[in-house]
Amino acid sequence: MSAIRSTETGSGLVPSFAVISGAQVRQALRGREKQIVELVEAAYRSHSAGDSVNPPSYFLRFPDRPTSRIIALPASIGGQARVDGLKWISSFPENVAAGLPRASAVLILNDHDTGYPFACLEGSIISAARTAASAASAADWLSRGRPRPTRVGFFGTGLIARYIHTYLAATGWSFDEIGVYDLSDDSVAGFRSHLERSGATGRITVQPDPERLLRASDLVVFATVAGRPHVGDLSWFDHNPVVLHVSLRDLAPEIVLASANIVDDVEHCLRADTSPHLAEQLTGNRDFLHGTLDDVIAGRVAPPADRPLVFSPFGLGVLDLAVGRHVYDEVFRAGELHVVDDFFHELRRYG
Repeated sequence: MSAIRSTETGSGLVPSFAVISGAQVRQALRGREKQIVELVEAAYRSHSAGDSVNPPSYFLRFPDRPTSRIIALPASIGGQARVDGLKWISSFPENVAAGLPRASAVLILNDHDTGYPFACLEGSIISAARTAASAASAADWLSRGRPRPTRVGFFGTGLIARYIHTYLAATGWSFDEIGVYDLSDDSVAGFRSHLERSGATGRITVQPDPERLLRASDLVVFATVAGRPHVGDLSWFDHNPVVLHVSLRDLAPEIVLASANIVDDVEHCLRADTSPHLAEQLTGNRDFLHGTLDDVIAGRVAPPADRPLVFSPFGLGVLDLAVGRHVYDEVFRAGELHVVDDFFHELRRYG
């Protein structure tokens, strides 16, 4: 059935187009963390089964702004979502100094049957939620074959770290200790304040350097804006932690090669000079990969427990579509869609 909420006029059905604000997105997702994790896992299953189209992301870079980029993630997913679309997300790290979040985004949803775009959603919250849901799922599934982590360390303390902690807490995680490290003292203070306000369990410890953070953590969350590897001492991982390598470019390839490696999608993750991509370039093969998160969930892969276990999710557009479609349906059910009247104007071929 078509996703478009059409209206009847004298000339026939007119497709509608809605704009969904960040406030509406937040309201549709709030308190539904477990449901969003289930949606993300279902999207992984659809993708693994071939019921999706997820071409490579396109990076728009700027010679005059080398640290910034805008990424296009086109995708299509079947299953319950059954929607096509495009995520258009920018990363401008210099925003932080001006008091703005680094990332901003929109998500366009296209109707499966007609191709008409039927909604534009604020996308940064959707992106953060699907990233956090993926991380929470990985933390759960990847720790099942080893002692469950009791000490978590956040390397990078921005919006994504906040969402990941929220999703971990909402899916049953509690910790004896929460370690925090960031190059920015202001970010550390803000994240610590958020943890205290949210009633986070466990002692909050601000670590003075990366080594102390990593050695003190059984579960490590990398959520930085690093463009190249900056962690290269394998001895920091001697205790074989579970590593959620969300920011993808923090680890030297030598650490990747010494670890068990799970990705969200092999072809996507081994691109754009991610740490696993650098490991592939160094060795000329992909033998260091153990499989995908869906392989683990489905029982096709059992990661070893005798080495560090690294999850590197490139971030698939199909996840944004699944979560975005959920948001759209929730806002529609609440009767709060903001429809742009006459958005589509030329609907008759010959006037």
